[in-house]
Amino acid sequence: MKRKIIVLMIVCLLLAMGNFQVLSAKEKLKIGALFPFTGDLARLGIDSFQGAELARIVQNERGGLLGKEIVFAKGDAVDPRKAMTEAERLIMKEGVDVILGTYSSSRSYAASEVAERYGKIYWELGAVSPKITSRGFKYLFRTCPMSTAYAKWAVKVAIEAACPQIGIRKEKLRVAVIFEDSLYGTTTGELVIEECKKRGLSVVATEPYSAKAVDLSSVIMRLKNAKPDVIIATQYLTDAILFWRQSKELNFYVKAFIGTGGGTSMYDFVRAVGRDANGLIDTSFCPPPDAVNPKYAPGVNEFIERYKKVFGHEVTSVYPPINYMGTMVLWLSLIHISE
Repeated sequence: MKRKIIVLMIVCLLLAMGNFQVLSAKEKLKIGALFPFTGDLARLGIDSFQGAELARIVQNERGGLLGKEIVFAKGDAVDPRKAMTEAERLIMKEGVDVILGTYSSSRSYAASEVAERYGKIYWELGAVSPKITSRGFKYLFRTCPMSTAYAKWAVKVAIEAACPQIGIRKEKLRVAVIFEDSLYGTTTGELVIEECKKRGLSVVATEPYSAKAVDLSSVIMRLKNAKPDVIIATQYLTDAILFWRQSKELNFYVKAFIGTGGGTSMYDFVRAVGRDANGLIDTSFCPPPDAVNPKYAPGVNEFIERYKKVFGHEVTSVYPPINYMGTMVLWLSLIHISE
């Protein structure tokens, strides 16, 4: 009887001190989350992270992963150099064995090299440059399509949709290719030019520029002199908005404008340029909820509702669902390799 009383007193003491919760708490599984949380790509980086964050919340509600609660150690990939140092910090100081991210191709290219060097898994959710996965890395995986597909579809749309609508035969079509000059834009732009040549289209102008530019008037004037019928563009959000606004100011218009993802695929772009976006074509994913058919994407409506409940706003781009899906695939993959 005395022994039972002593045990009961010990339990009560542990409860009073809070130690009982520590002893019974679920073990943590730390995963690195490397995105541009600040800087020029923060808007898209945060969108992307929130998709992964929702996947973490959902999986933890299901009991976690491998009997552990998933937690994220965040790294801020402001630029490619910082992406490398943050990847190393996540591995060496935070002790992660897996890093997911990263949205930006140039940042992903740099950071995944660090993960490969340390033998850690790098799980890319949104960066599309083919060069990322062409290096033969053993620990690098990607769940999103490459920009090769965007380029092929952009040229296909130019030939099969734009030409009939504007009344110009393929042989006579004048195409301008514009792109921001990071790895994402450069790779996609080069692929578009290559695809144009394969399909017999005449490229009358090629205009790379910095996504951080505050004035694109010189680019627009050169395009105006080239007189293209169609522009195929690879742009981030802020430079896409700037290009469209300055094009209007300089009275530059084309018969068809085809985007390849990035800024022109976002509702923020439409809000910024208003009715001027009418008629724009984009070969990226369509952002929910308006443009996604639940018949072909089961669960998308539930995702939209849950996202709004967790983050307090609607889904405004394609990046949250892409990153949610890719992160859920990561959980399934980690379960599979542990069996």
